[in-house]
Amino acid sequence: MRVRFVPGSGLLLWLALGVVVTIVALAAGMSVAAAHRLAGAWTAVLMAAALLDRHMTLAAWRAAEPRMTRALPGAFALGVPAHVRLELHVAGAQVWQLTVHDHADTTLRVTSMPVTMRAEGGGVIELIYTAVPTRRGELTFAPVDVRVRSRLGLLELFDRLGPHDTRRCYPDFAQITRYAWLAGDRRLTEIGIKTYQRRGEGTDFKELAEYRIGDSLRHIDWKATLWHNKPIVRQYQDERDQCVILLLDCGRRMRADDREHGIGTSHFDQVLNAAMLLSYVALKHGDAVGAMTFGTPPGEERWVPPRKGAHTLNALMSELYSVQPTPSHSDYLTAAQGLLRRQRKRALVVLVTNFRDEDASELGQALELLRTRHLVLTASLRELIVKELLQQGVDSLDSAIEVASAYLYEQARRDAFHRLAARDSLVIDAEPQRLGIELVNRYRAVKKAGLI
Repeated sequence: MRVRFVPGSGLLLWLALGVVVTIVALAAGMSVAAAHRLAGAWTAVLMAAALLDRHMTLAAWRAAEPRMTRALPGAFALGVPAHVRLELHVAGAQVWQLTVHDHADTTLRVTSMPVTMRAEGGGVIELIYTAVPTRRGELTFAPVDVRVRSRLGLLELFDRLGPHDTRRCYPDFAQITRYAWLAGDRRLTEIGIKTYQRRGEGTDFKELAEYRIGDSLRHIDWKATLWHNKPIVRQYQDERDQCVILLLDCGRRMRADDREHGIGTSHFDQVLNAAMLLSYVALKHGDAVGAMTFGTPPGEERWVPPRKGAHTLNALMSELYSVQPTPSHSDYLTAAQGLLRRQRKRALVVLVTNFRDEDASELGQALELLRTRHLVLTASLRELIVKELLQQGVDSLDSAIEVASAYLYEQARRDAFHRLAARDSLVIDAEPQRLGIELVNRYRAVKKAGLI
């Protein structure tokens, strides 16, 4: 890469000094011609010094064989601070005055950059800075920008060191990690997930166990009881090998954003967190999980066929991590038809959208079509801003209009949602931060009831 030079503070200072000397000389009575010759000579000397400085600096910098390496995490998580380490290797015995700036992705919030330092040759200079992703998707890191003070201080050398790097930024799945810890410790209620204490109930045989008070008498295995000479009952578990399909709306309605701190709290980000949490739970129950997006421009929808096993969660993350809501209209009927073509086996279809009263007719038709083959759970998001408007005080005409409009909007939406719920009890209306817990609770209830 070509090395560039720009005038440094030293050269500008000497030029300013020459201007001052020329002005003083003119004020003292020097002729204009003589002042012109003085300024020309001063400029020629500075140009010669700058060329010499450039030659010396460039030769010394190339002899130092500067090399920059960058250590990045394997992946980034939305809103989670990550450390990036830079290492500058400089040979020789020269001492350099440097300013280093890493060209990180523009969607990263970077602290401690740029850095000005004094670097001694023959060693390794290590820099560590913090980067916080504010958007999911691909992150790019261009070569590092290094500005070097020249040997005589007249110029500044600009060089680009290091490689081009790319990393993926995924949603923050700390909620899934916490759920796994809680599940291992049987403390699911700490995050609001309900447990169902129905010992021995289910549809798939699990094991034989000794009878305990509260067990159903109809589950007694008489042959095993005679063999062991004590009451033995059959225990069952929720049916496994079933299928869950996540049908995720990516249209303009999902662009709603209640974020307060600017990172990772948009509606669609929280939808992905909830979808991954439900996927984790369903996979732990032995079910297959798949996903389909809609509300995107033609040809840009994503389809992940349902699969089982721990690797399925990684496949879902790899396919959905970069999906962003679009300004497109969400065609519910087309999405339902597309899902029916792709998924013929009966499944629990979890439709996540942002419901409006004007969507009632089209959404109702799509749900009726899906119910011809699948069990459908419809989840809709509520905007926090509407709740805040309803709770605000009325102290002016503008605030009165805002509150009245919020009440009208909320009433129309609630009436339409109640009409939708009257035709199907499997509906959820939740604020974004509660969506994951509500989905898991309803999924577990559906499994216990044997509805799939």
